[in-house]
Amino acid sequence: MKNNVEIKNIFLNENRDAVVILDQTQLPNRTAYLEINDLKDSYEAILQLKVRGAPAIGIFAAYALAVEARRLAATITDTTLLLSKLQEAAAYLNSARPTAVNLSWALQRMCAYAETLRTQQPLAVADALIAEGEKIQAEDASMCYKIAQYGLSLLRKDSGILTHCNAGPLATSRYGTALGPILLGQEKSYNFHVFADETRPLLQGARLTAYELAQAGVDVTLICDNMASIVMKSGKIQACLVGCDRVSAAGDAANKIGTSGVAILAKYYGIPFYVLGPSSTIDFNCATGDDIKIELRPDSEITSKFYQKPMAPENVRCYNPAFDVTDHSLISAIITERGIVYPPYRENLAKLFSDRQADACKH
Repeated sequence: MKNNVEIKNIFLNENRDAVVILDQTQLPNRTAYLEINDLKDSYEAILQLKVRGAPAIGIFAAYALAVEARRLAATITDTTLLLSKLQEAAAYLNSARPTAVNLSWALQRMCAYAETLRTQQPLAVADALIAEGEKIQAEDASMCYKIAQYGLSLLRKDSGILTHCNAGPLATSRYGTALGPILLGQEKSYNFHVFADETRPLLQGARLTAYELAQAGVDVTLICDNMASIVMKSGKIQACLVGCDRVSAAGDAANKIGTSGVAILAKYYGIPFYVLGPSSTIDFNCATGDDIKIELRPDSEITSKFYQKPMAPENVRCYNPAFDVTDHSLISAIITERGIVYPPYRENLAKLFSDRQADACKH
């Protein structure tokens, strides 16, 4: 049986002075790795979706900041100055994509850890940050496996499952979040049949999810986004699994554009709609989905990106939000590495994450 859940998508080079990423913009036709040791290139890699998926962005940003610390430590002898420069670098990287909370979470964690190292020399700080980045990646792998286990407990063998966007190994570190239960189920012979939404306009479902599932030997059928309703109506879907880029304290979940439409359809047809993500995706400083900033992307992604010639009138006005927010009332359960959370979400998320909520209230 094929199993490709250990896709190597983010790692340090041999000298530990650059981050290596699998360029997701080249998939599925070309497997290309990029070695990045420049802060501007790191910013561009996030902005241009060469690295994407909320957990993966966080892991990459942590490594990118550590690599920047190592670069700065080669010429800076004052640790206070180094820490100030790292704060500036973190703010710059964080501005690349405003919706995914894992980006700010990872950068804040790295900066907070760096502050505890004020008495050490700059190179020692840089080395410690490299180790902290590795720790973040290892923690994510462990979280993904736990999420996969909890998610699998909600699914029956031989089920039809609908996915949207990509939340597999490419978007995380191992197994993925929304794809985790599917890949773990494949190992345990659950015989799922997956319908993967293509996920317009960037086609993450077509280019990435279909690629990952096919590599793992999962029975997968690619559909256009506007085919989800007919597939649900025909009885082919028993559960919907999606990832998330930010979850509010109320349980509203931001995910790739089109997710809320899938949730509305699932509600109408009586199909469970599950949101899966690590605890770092839950933002207790964000009261409701209305407080989530939605990233707007270039018009060209709609009109010309994947076409030989433009497929829209020249200069037509476009609206291209990268995400939408699914209201908590449409979500059957939120699945994290700490467990499965059911409504009412404000109370039950606070209960399960009481330690993190207390930290949020302090700020």
